[in-house]
Order: sequence, then C-alpha cells, then structure tokens
Amino acid sequence: MIKMAKLKVDGKEIEVPDHFTLLQACEEAGVEIPRFCFHERLSVAGNCRMCLIEVKGGPPKPAASCAMGVRDVRPGPNGELPEVFTNTPMVKKAREGVMEFLLINHPLDCPICDQGGECDLQDQAMAFGIDSSRYTENKRAVEDKYIGPLVKTVMNRCIHCTRCVRFTTEVGGISELGLIGRGEDAEITTYLEHAMTSELQGNVIDLCPVGALTSRPFAFTARPWELGKTESIDVMDAVGSAIRVDTRGREVMRIMPRVNEQVNEEWISDKTRFIWDGLKTQRLDRPYVRRNGRLAAATWGEAFGAIKAAVSATSANKIGAIAGDLASVEEMYALKELIRSLGSENLDCRQDGTALDPSLGRASYLFNPTIEGIEQAGALLLIGANPRLEAAVLNARIRKRFRRGNFPIGVIGEATDLRYAYDYLGAGVDTLSDLASGAHSFGDVLRGAKNPMIIVGQGALMRPDGAAILAAAAQFAGSIGALSEEWNGFGVLHTAAARVGGLDLGFVPGANGVNAADMLAGMDVLFLLGADELDFSRKGSGFTVYIGSHGDAGAHHADVILPGAAYTEKSGTWVNTEGRVQVGNRAGFAPGEAREDWAILRALSDVLGYKLPFDSLPALRSKLYQAYPHFAEIDEIAAGSVNDIATLGQRAGTQRGDQKGELSKSGFASPIKDFYLTNPIARASAVMAECSSLARNNFQAAAE
Repeated sequence: MIKMAKLKVDGKEIEVPDHFTLLQACEEAGVEIPRFCFHERLSVAGNCRMCLIEVKGGPPKPAASCAMGVRDVRPGPNGELPEVFTNTPMVKKAREGVMEFLLINHPLDCPICDQGGECDLQDQAMAFGIDSSRYTENKRAVEDKYIGPLVKTVMNRCIHCTRCVRFTTEVGGISELGLIGRGEDAEITTYLEHAMTSELQGNVIDLCPVGALTSRPFAFTARPWELGKTESIDVMDAVGSAIRVDTRGREVMRIMPRVNEQVNEEWISDKTRFIWDGLKTQRLDRPYVRRNGRLAAATWGEAFGAIKAAVSATSANKIGAIAGDLASVEEMYALKELIRSLGSENLDCRQDGTALDPSLGRASYLFNPTIEGIEQAGALLLIGANPRLEAAVLNARIRKRFRRGNFPIGVIGEATDLRYAYDYLGAGVDTLSDLASGAHSFGDVLRGAKNPMIIVGQGALMRPDGAAILAAAAQFAGSIGALSEEWNGFGVLHTAAARVGGLDLGFVPGANGVNAADMLAGMDVLFLLGADELDFSRKGSGFTVYIGSHGDAGAHHADVILPGAAYTEKSGTWVNTEGRVQVGNRAGFAPGEAREDWAILRALSDVLGYKLPFDSLPALRSKLYQAYPHFAEIDEIAAGSVNDIATLGQRAGTQRGDQKGELSKSGFASPIKDFYLTNPIARASAVMAECSSLARNNFQAAAE
C-alpha cells in the first residue's frame, strides 16, 4: 500500500506518495520545475542544479528539488505542514545564475542547431534565464566523438547532465558512455571511442536536453515544425511499441517513441527508430507479371487476368496462402475470406513453422503475464528465447525488474549476453526435463518464488518437436505454481508483429489443409501476403502471387507482383505478443500504383468471381468485428484462460509418443541471428545494413 504525505507548494496543499521527490510533488501541484539531469525513469544525479526551490525552515539557500524527497522536509514548530516555494526572488535569482553558468561554454550556433525547436536548454533559457551574459572568456572546445552510425555527437553543446550515461548503464545494461576528467576538462565519451552496441542506443537522442546527441541519419534533413506527425504502432517486432511517424509530404522523415506505460514506457529499439530509410528504397510501385522467365511491368488488369487464368486451371485444394510477419489483421482477414470462398483450407500465418495452434486456446500462444506484469514476477525462466534480439524493449523491462533485486533468472538455450546476470542451465530439452523432475536446483527456486514466470521463445517452438516442448513447458508451469486465477506466468514471446493477429483469425490450415512449408513445395497457386522469410529453395513450380511493399525474396520468386502498402502507409490493426489489440494510422501514401493490401484483395476477388462483401475499410472492420469481437476492443487484452495452459500441459505425456512430438536432443537457438535485418523493410535500409556490418565485425573481433 502506498503511503501518502501532505505538504504545501506555493501555499497550495497537496497529498502525494511519500517516495516522491520534491520536484515531482511540485509538478503534482501544477508548478513547472525546470530540469536537465532529472528524468523519471533514471536514477537521481542532482548535477545540473536547475531545479532549485526554497524550503521553508530549511537552510538559507536554494535546494535541489530532484535530490530531496518529500520525506526529507520537516513540519513547522507547531505541526504546520511542510512548505516549499518555487517562485521566490531567491529561487528566481538562483535559476538565472545556474542558466548563466550553463551558457558560458555553450556554442553560439544555438538557434540553428539541429536540435532547434526541440531543445530543453533553448526553452528553459527563454523561460528561466536572463538576456545577457557577464562572461567574456573564450569558450572551451571539446572534440566530437564517433559513437556509431546512429547517434551524432556535437560535444561542445554538452552540459554534462549524464542522462545518456545513466540510460546506457541502467536501462541499456552496458556501460558504453561515461564522464571522464573534471571541471573544465570533463567530457562524455565512450572511453575507447568505439561504436555503441546497445539495441536501444537511439533513446539517448530523446533524452539529451541539448543538441549534443542527435540522430545521425536525420541530421540536416528537416525542421521539426515542418513535419506532419501521426501516431501509430511499430511492427518491427511483436512488442507493438507506440510510435509517432513524422512525414514531409509523402516521405517518412523519422520515427519517434510515444509514451505507453503498459508496453514500451517511452523507449523504442534502434530498428524501430531508424528503419525509415528502408521505406523509400526497393519499393514495388507497379504490378509485374512474369513473361518468358522475366518479370515485366504490367497493368492491374493484366496482373489480375494472369491470376484468374492460373486459379481457373487448378482445383481448390491446390490453392494456398501464406501471410507474412508484417501483415495487418484487416488484410489477413480479407485474404482468408477470399481463399475460403475459393474452396481452399490451405492457410498459414506461421512462416517459420512454429508449433502454435489456436485450437489449443488463446492462452497457449499469448505472453500471458503481460509486458507490464514482468515487474510483478518473482523469478524467470527463459526457454529458447533471446529477448535482447527478439524484443529489445521487453528485454529492458526484464532488466528493470532485475535491477530491483531478488529476481533469479534461468536460461535454457543459447548462452549469450542478455544485459543482465542469469544462471545458464543448459542448451535444450534435457535441461527442461531435469527441471521438471527436480534434478536441477533452479526448479526449486522457481517453486519457491512468488509469481514465477516462464517465457517460451520461437527458438523452442519452430522445431519439429515444438508442440511437445510447448506442452512440456506448460506442464512445468503448472508444477511450479505459475498458473492461478491471480497470476498466469506462462508466456510465449513472438518475433512477428502479425503472428498473434493471424492466430486469432484462425489463419492456419483447416482440417484438410497443409502448412506453409508444404504449400511452398506443392501448391499450383500460392498467394504470399508479404511472406519473405520462407525457404524458397524448397519452392515448387507452382504459380506464385506476391502482395507486398518491397522487392525482397518473395517478389523475386513471384509470377505476379501486386504492389502493396508499407505499415506507415495504411491504417491497420496489429495484435502484440501479449494479445493487446492496437491500431496503426496511415502517415503517408504508397508510391506509384501501389495500393492498400485489403483493397487489392477486394478488387481481385471481384475479378475471380468471389466478390468480398465490403467496399471500404470501415465496412471490412464491421465484418471483422462481427466475426471476431475482441478486435473491436482497441488497446485492450482479451486474456486467455489459465485452464487452456493446464489442458495443454496434460498433453505433454501423449505428445512424446507422437511422431511429430519426438523430442530432439539439439539445443534451442534463437531464430534471429541479425537483429538489424529481420524483414524486407530492414533489408532495404542502408542504415540497418551499416549497423549489421558493424555488429558482425564486433562479434568477430570478440571471437578472436
């Protein structure tokens, strides 16, 4: 239970949690307190001194409100409430003095700096500073540092707030930045001046209150006030981070995070932030039809005609569809309805062959504890998952819980740097069996913890024995007390933004249908909805239709290409790994003749003679919500039943005897080997290619 405390701020009586700092208490009272070093999600540094206030009955000097807690202020001699003031002459003079000191060495490029318009120093100098400086000495000069291809440095502007240092150490989990020297010689550096390696490093750009750290790809391309701003959802992984897409005309100029306490707090991964240049290159902007072995530009009518001829020449059971990792719910629903109307049951949204089946219940494929629920967990077991590469923002949440202490973490799978300490238990199935049988001591740790949690990654589920491993993990979750009405600690960590939505739709093979791998090899007509992560060496000689935005692997093997829209160019619904329904908004328009994917499928259905019953996106969503009501609950999670996990666990014994359930002795391996190149947009990005090359070089150097 939160203990509350009362105090007065500028004569106004307020009640706040007693763990608040005075800065937070003042903000609760509606008073703006200037600050540079203080940030709610970082430890207190207290080194910029901009947040000075006056404490009644305290020392006859200003106090730093960020470093002084509500518990630290004392009541008056007769029991009067503690009182602080934020607008007295002493406070005003102190803040002006601090600002004057900060600006002594600040360069004079201030109004035209590439942080101009979004700079805390600029804003606070106007609000709390004075219009002149008494200092005439030469300004100090600091050499710019190379810290990688993502973050640009202009260290003359640095005011040593140390936000970047605290972020990389506390949230990122790796001490890549630090402050060396003292006094006038102090400077922020990477010590050996190498590129930062954190997958979250771009967040220091948002944290920097001056223009010392800015976006290198975005530098000198646009002013903030020129840009149209659209709130949307990220699809680079299955976390569903809240983002803002900034555009100028049709062009995406940058991607920024939005605050969502339940999902990403205010962080986003570097892939999310810097992917935008991939939206402009390798784009499909017109239909193509393969003639004489070569793809040639065609009209929409010619492309649809070729598809109709191919569909007419085969039977329904030889028509199939595979949905890719970035597809929205609306287009998967449209494709499912079209394929079903053609009489086929060959559908699959699981490109990687993962052993997840909606018939086992929604809880069997959701991250049931929820991302926010990680902070309530008492112990954690990772099975075949590398959250640092598969869901970098979720990994930061695990680290946040780890830093609070008393949080044992065990890993079954690859031994790799997760940015927090853990017990490496083993590589594969044998270790999971030892835990379940009580032969390994970490099993007792999980049983003794309050709210134990198990995360099963795709590395454990995309194998031939994936179904058996899922059942064994569910059985183990029940045995350690991770399943109850109050706490469901069994979570599946997805890597694809479209996966949970596809499973919710039932975009999986019907009773007589075949899976993605078999479709690729044996269909006469195969529809690929942005599906590029398949093993195309197994592709048969069938007719392939690719609907997507980028000229990636799927387009190279297609007989007809229908140009679709990228995620920033359409309004769509995605469901994240925890089952949260989220809507992304259109920030721009697709290039050339490209169209939104659902509209392409609607037009194609008319040509094929199976007209879909909607002519607009609202009409499509109306049909979707009738068939699947939970998609209408935006930003809500339709929780799965704990009983589904218990039932799944009861199948563990029977799964082992099944041919597909034979447990392999090989170790679990994460499906993501290169964090920066996981989808067609990423592979089209020059920035991501540079990051990938740098990461490979760092890995090779470490290996040597």
